[in-house]
Amino acid sequence: MPGLIALVMTIIGAFLTAMVVAREWERGTLEALFVTPMRAGQSLISKLLPYFGLGMIGFLLCLAAGKFLFHVPLRGSPFLLCLASRIYLLVSLGTGLLVSTLVKSQFLASQSAMLLIFLPAMMLSGFLYDLRSMPAFIRGITYAFPARYAVALMQTLYLAGEVGSVIWPNLPVLTAMAVALMVLTRLVTRKRLA
Repeated sequence: MPGLIALVMTIIGAFLTAMVVAREWERGTLEALFVTPMRAGQSLISKLLPYFGLGMIGFLLCLAAGKFLFHVPLRGSPFLLCLASRIYLLVSLGTGLLVSTLVKSQFLASQSAMLLIFLPAMMLSGFLYDLRSMPAFIRGITYAFPARYAVALMQTLYLAGEVGSVIWPNLPVLTAMAVALMVLTRLVTRKRLA
């Protein structure tokens, strides 16, 4: 259940936003946006907010399914779980939007999101396979993927409660990734034809 929350938020955050700007490039609607007084940062926020809301609805549906369908008890703080989920959703949204701003084709954006975001979130996060059973080299690679930290946080909060030795190393890393991705996305977004 905890890994499923991270996976759902990855799908909503990364896949949907990966095609936002690419779709506008293909349809030619970005040219109309360029002549408005809207700044590039405002444009990015307007593209992120609806998907953030959609991701939080997905999170709440996962919580409800876990409680009422699967009867999985939440042993940790609901506040910390919600905070970790929001931060991970921002990471997913930032990654998807970064892919979308760099690629001008929806097909290429969706394939890039699949390879760079979804597959690592599925295979290298601890969702399917225990990270301790992986070779040391592969385990080292997992530290580059945000889903690893999100799954560890959610598994701990769901199954063990508030274990500070897991929560406090992982939460700041996710926060730093979210900030870095938002700043990087803003830096590569230009309000001009390229």
